[in-house]
Amino acid sequence: MTQEWIQHSVIFNLKHKKGSEEARQFLADGQEILSSIPVVKNFRVYRQVSAKNDYDYGFSMEFANQEEYETYNAHPLHTAFVQERWVTEVERFLEIDYQL
Repeated sequence: MTQEWIQHSVIFNLKHKKGSEEARQFLADGQEILSSIPVVKNFRVYRQVSAKNDYDYGFSMEFANQEEYETYNAHPLHTAFVQERWVTEVERFLEIDYQL
């Protein structure tokens, strides 16, 4: 990893009931769609289990540098997922980006 490396993560709650088929489908679709963007590395889907916050799920991915991160943000698959799924199905979220 270089100093430019970025780990992008987001924890979130869905409008769907936790553990429902709709929630499962959202997580599966998110993984399939977002991990298919060429600059995305090490995409992971998590179930959040800490008692210290009340979020339910997480997505995490890595980028080699800021340019790749910006490419991801502007990619048509990402923007479509945000507009068509994220805005309509996510209740609330917290986004965190890390760099070494």
